[in-house]
Amino acid sequence: MDTENRSTMKMLPGDEVRQIMWRFAERYDVQMAIAGARQVARGLIAKLVADGQRFTHDWTDAKNEMFTKFDECGISAGAMKMEYGGIFDGPKNLPMSLLSYEIAWVDQGAATSSFVNDLAMGPIAELGTEEQKAKYMSLCAPGNPSGKTWRGSFALTEPLPYVGVDTGVLCGRVSVADWKEGEEPMLRIEKRGRFITNIAIADYVTVAVNSGDDRIKGTCMVIVEATDPGKFDRGAQTKKLVHQLSNTGDPVIDVTIPASRIVGGYTIKDGQIVPNFAHSEIIAQVFSKTRVGVGVMGAAALMSAVEPVIRYQRTRFRGAVGVEESSPRFQLGIQMKEDATERLADVWATAEAASSLGFDISRRFDALEMIQDEAKAKLGKGREMLKNMKAPMAKAAEILAAGGDPLADEDVTVRYVYLQALCNILCPSCKLWNTGHGADVLRQAVSLMGGYGITEDCPGFLFYKWTDTQLAATYEGPEVVQRRQISETMSNPVFLAQVEAWAKELDSCSKAAENGSKALAAALRLWAWTRAFTTTAKDADGRKLGSSQRHGVVFPLADALAGLMAAKSFHADVKFLALNGAEHPVVGPELEGYLNTFNDLLGTVTADVAGEAGKLCSGIVYGFTAATDADKAAFQALRAQLDEALAGTRLAKDRAAKALTTLMIPEALDYPL
Repeated sequence: MDTENRSTMKMLPGDEVRQIMWRFAERYDVQMAIAGARQVARGLIAKLVADGQRFTHDWTDAKNEMFTKFDECGISAGAMKMEYGGIFDGPKNLPMSLLSYEIAWVDQGAATSSFVNDLAMGPIAELGTEEQKAKYMSLCAPGNPSGKTWRGSFALTEPLPYVGVDTGVLCGRVSVADWKEGEEPMLRIEKRGRFITNIAIADYVTVAVNSGDDRIKGTCMVIVEATDPGKFDRGAQTKKLVHQLSNTGDPVIDVTIPASRIVGGYTIKDGQIVPNFAHSEIIAQVFSKTRVGVGVMGAAALMSAVEPVIRYQRTRFRGAVGVEESSPRFQLGIQMKEDATERLADVWATAEAASSLGFDISRRFDALEMIQDEAKAKLGKGREMLKNMKAPMAKAAEILAAGGDPLADEDVTVRYVYLQALCNILCPSCKLWNTGHGADVLRQAVSLMGGYGITEDCPGFLFYKWTDTQLAATYEGPEVVQRRQISETMSNPVFLAQVEAWAKELDSCSKAAENGSKALAAALRLWAWTRAFTTTAKDADGRKLGSSQRHGVVFPLADALAGLMAAKSFHADVKFLALNGAEHPVVGPELEGYLNTFNDLLGTVTADVAGEAGKLCSGIVYGFTAATDADKAAFQALRAQLDEALAGTRLAKDRAAKALTTLMIPEALDYPL
């Protein structure tokens, strides 16, 4: 290959490229909302950070102005249904992820303020009664007849030692305050919340409580309004070291509400109030999707770091005595040295993969929402559903093994079990890899700025983004929760069939050797073999390696899989751009350069995640002395295939690093320092 004359990306990807890659080129409504969110983020929010609003724990009038701007640009209405004042028709996972991405590009705390406002609505939107949806969605939509846009908060965790240690442990209580015959029961809600975001401005709070009364069964979530009779103490502001553009406190709530505020409604059986949904059912439904938004924030922080580092590297020596404008030292600065650009290539490649993973799972959740009601009606509930899912799961696996697409099947239950199998892996993978591994890579980005990286006026606010990501890694469940979900769902036969189908697809890629596709295929097969090995192998003490509580085995498998999923999503986006970018008037003429650089970035991140998967799998197979000679021979053959498939990926990283020295960037960032 003639690398000297090979075209590369001329500038960092703009909206035209992203609209194609992330599949919203035909969504004018989404594009307009993104434009509004970008204006707020790079205008007001950037100014708040630059003016030092992160240096106070208090919720100031200046910070509160964000919500006014969110109302004006449509963000506040993003999660609402159209009939209640929303701006997006149909499923909203991708649009909301894109809006979170825009806000987090500047500040994750600000993005969290918007995100939690939607999170509060989550229980109502997902499982609330029609009356609850109509009331609260209407009140939370800007311009509603009440004249005030309501803000929400989500009170799940309790004041146990440390923050949010277990969402299943509830100290909050619900009891019967008054129950006159023939009238609706009145309930007493007692809740001491812990680390509750948006509580300083909440007009309503969705609260998780446990029964403290024999007349109420189990747990539930309820809707508390700030004006309900009783005590609604918002608590002091939590003195966070990060996310200062979101408000957090430990509220004390002791109020009386009507039973109609039980989320999802209730029935009365034998004189007992029986909520239709336990709190665990509701948070499972809500968190299954909302954790993606937090992962997307991590991806945005990573991607936003690329341009400031380029600018810093190039201008590092300008103005020094003896550095002439025509000299390479003036033009390239630190980028004259290979280490600087290679490490930045790692940051960029990780950012691309993290973004692709976040928007991939967002689109899949949208597709799942379109069919889930119809599918669930056919599958039934509880044990009946589990029984009825077996046949469509077997069919979906057969379709994948034959090289087909389960989404093309006419049976809605086949499409449903297929999408569910993927979402159960991709969602926690996004949260785990984007915020966990993403925080490690953001540290690298900060270090690339030298001493400038830890100053208040660091371009791009990189230090803040790095530290903010530490908290984002705990939101919606810390790493252990994501690893637990992956480890519990990674043995789904539909997903395992998809893994092999992906491997076959990657092997046949036209640039399989150049962009790491062969290495990704080999890593997927090595991971699948290792997972299967753990289901039968035992350690020296006779303990099964793959048991669900053997976290030292199944959690490393989850970590390995999360990275592989990020690379696979990035591969799909690059492939989609190759197939759909040629006819675009702006992208088409530069498509070859975009694809060359994207493929080099893909090879870079694939080498990273495939190598990590190989290391983790080797530790499992050899580390517990459980492998027989036959096991070792099989593993060694697969590992050798992976190692050989990595051929050329370092050259891809070299090319990506070199492309960073020729990219054109604006003279200044488009938001204040």
